Amino acid sequence: MTHRKFGASIRLAALAGAGLALAQPVSGETLKEALVDAYETNPTLQAARASQRATDESVPIARSSGLPSLSGSAQHLEFLKQSSASFISPSRSLSANVDLGVPIYSGGSVRNAIKAADIRVDAGQADLRGIESQIFSQTVAAYMDVILNEAITGLSSNNVDVLAVNLQATSDRFEIGDLTRTDVAQSEARLAVARSDLRSAQANLVSAKERYIQVVGNPPGELQPPPPLPGLPGSSEDAVAIALDSNPDLMAARERAKAADVDIDVANAGHHPQLEAFATGGYTNYLDTLGSVGTTPADQTQTTAQAGVRLRVPIFQGGRVAAQARQAQARASAALEQEIAAERDVIASVRAAYSSWQAANSIVTSSQAAVEAAELSLEGVRAENSVGNRTILDILNAQQELLRSQVQLVTARRNVYVAGFSLLAAMGKAEARDLGLGEEGLLYDPEVNYERVRGRFWDWGRDPDPVAESTRTVDTPTQDGEIPPATEAWLQGLTGIGDAEGR
Repeated sequence: MTHRKFGASIRLAALAGAGLALAQPVSGETLKEALVDAYETNPTLQAARASQRATDESVPIARSSGLPSLSGSAQHLEFLKQSSASFISPSRSLSANVDLGVPIYSGGSVRNAIKAADIRVDAGQADLRGIESQIFSQTVAAYMDVILNEAITGLSSNNVDVLAVNLQATSDRFEIGDLTRTDVAQSEARLAVARSDLRSAQANLVSAKERYIQVVGNPPGELQPPPPLPGLPGSSEDAVAIALDSNPDLMAARERAKAADVDIDVANAGHHPQLEAFATGGYTNYLDTLGSVGTTPADQTQTTAQAGVRLRVPIFQGGRVAAQARQAQARASAALEQEIAAERDVIASVRAAYSSWQAANSIVTSSQAAVEAAELSLEGVRAENSVGNRTILDILNAQQELLRSQVQLVTARRNVYVAGFSLLAAMGKAEARDLGLGEEGLLYDPEVNYERVRGRFWDWGRDPDPVAESTRTVDTPTQDGEIPPATEAWLQGLTGIGDAEGR
């Protein structure tokens, strides 16, 4: 029975490890469903969308400086002391004025400010794409961590069962004098350590589930193995070439450099004349407190109206405009350097991600070979023990080596998937459209809000009061270290781990 139980343990590494990378026809939550949940309810992503909507408003704010302005004012005056030189002195008055200003020429400051705001909207949309990729990368890592820790917990649980059977067999042989008390003690010690490792694996599984809830917004449930990753590059050079065209962080840095260059023109506009048309109207009512001129009652109301054109020509402004222009030039220089820094970061990140992905693939191959070798080693040690050439300690060591190889294999398969997705994200190919979420009709298009607000000029055009769109996790149940029944059945189907007799 011990021999057959060890055989079930051996098969767990190869088959459960393969399940980390290959989709299987089992029921439960898919990676795509987890990505959709994160896309709709993650607070970091929702906050980034709201911040981008705030950036959109910079365009109508900049445009407002070039539109007409209309203002009104009113005042009530009480004349507490009359002028002794005035023939007619009112006691009080009520007046109202209306002022209209129409900018005609502002030296290009408004036009360039609108242009810079438009460019920064593009930069913000690229930033939003980058945050979207980050959230998806976190979701994939959290999803794979749950699957990984479920597999490790299954391996650890199986190891406890195997060592328990081994202890029973050792005790039986001790009873008939075939083994010593030392052999029994060694088996008991390994079983105690295995139970401790199982508890640690369960604790790690709880942590992985809670991290999943933090990112996705709901408990993981019964997770299916993820589908293969599409669009992985054939070489590091191909990956870098794609990233230089598609990485959102680099695109945002480029747009900010363009906007900073336009800011120089905005600052230089302070040297140019400004032309404005204006009109003013006024009404004053002395509320029947204005006296008479001789026997003729004075008119108690007055109305005025003026219109004209005002030209302002800067001559000397204390160096302010020149300082603003130099400041804008320095910021543009900084933006250019930041663009190069972003480019360096992207190149380094892509190359490192590609290397990690390749290394993880190599580790999977090596780990698979290690598991197969450990399987043969364990079988051989057990056979040699049956004829007295190996001790119980040799069997226990071989079992421990096999378990270590199994854990390394399932970990390597998790790392392959996460590294591959991280590579896609660094290339700018891990966004909602790339992952097929558009099929669900859920894509958030920041351009929609931009087009909605860019031309609005009505001062009373408000949006509804803000409400949180992300979900809270305070009511989610505390997670445990148990493997869901469907997942456990899936592992059993792959490995035969649930068969007490094994094969």
